Amino acid sequence: MKPLTHREETVMHILWKLEKAYVKEILAEYPNPKPPYNTISSVIRKLEAAGLVGYEPFGKTHRYFPILKKEAYRKTSFQNFINNYFGGSPQQVLSYFVKEEKIDAEEINDLLEQLKEK
Repeated sequence: MKPLTHREETVMHILWKLEKAYVKEILAEYPNPKPPYNTISSVIRKLEAAGLVGYEPFGKTHRYFPILKKEAYRKTSFQNFINNYFGGSPQQVLSYFVKEEKIDAEEINDLLEQLKEK
């Protein structure tokens, strides 16, 4: 899957949150500074053309919903992140968090327990 642009990803996060939404509802949830309505509409149409978003027609308007599951996107994005910044090594990711003191011994023990259960 091709990575989403920042704007596409923002729209997808809004759709994952709302589950179904019209463009005006997506725009209302969009963080400031808000882009023009037509910009969001164009992003949605691009996502729809890529098969990532579907829609239900209501007269002249459409209510959009995500086809791409958040979990699937997260998995692909995180794997790309690990590949691009840590040479594909989960060990290097964990080492980074340990060195930066973002994770402590108790959290590491919790992770070890999860690995044992797996």
